[in-house]
Amino acid sequence: MPEDRLRNLVEIKRADTTLTILPILAERWSPRAWQDRPVEDEKLVRAFEAARWAASSGNEQSWRFLLARRHFDASWEDALACLVEGNREWAHAAPVLVITAAAKETSRGRPYKHAWHDLGLAMGNLSAQAMADGLHVHHMGGILPDEARRRFQVPDNFDIVTALTIGYLGDPDSLSERRRETELAPRTRRPLEQTLFTGEWNAPSPILE
Repeated sequence: MPEDRLRNLVEIKRADTTLTILPILAERWSPRAWQDRPVEDEKLVRAFEAARWAASSGNEQSWRFLLARRHFDASWEDALACLVEGNREWAHAAPVLVITAAAKETSRGRPYKHAWHDLGLAMGNLSAQAMADGLHVHHMGGILPDEARRRFQVPDNFDIVTALTIGYLGDPDSLSERRRETELAPRTRRPLEQTLFTGEWNAPSPILE
């Protein structure tokens, strides 16, 4: 994609925040169009190293990751088969596909009530580090957990939670018309007044005044 179009897309997708936040967070979004370009191993390892240092309940580190690289790994087709059809439609062009899992029990054999939360913290770290290295990440809930468990022999004491693609931003023209419209649309979020409460449910916090 020409450099001027890439810059324009980045501007369209930059969050229109009420207050200034970290640029990495304001510029983070979830593309579906990818360059046909492998991601350097060093950048991938750095992203997972960032995930490794996420906070977790009792330092239990619930997360596990199954990594497949389209240009290099024989497991690529197996990983792709673990996505629902709507996600396979565009994810097949990504250079990296990851399936995430979270432990059901702690190391002491107790129910790990916060495992998915902790996995989410790790994914936040990974996304920020990837963005800092010029990459983008698209997280997906549309997966086929039973297929992933079968194809990758995931043990029963782990939940299969999400999948994600990692790569370099590609040309939206490579997508279907419906996907392209989403790719080029500005990002939106619910106002903080509808999210942050004090005193009682739905009572906006006074810090927002």
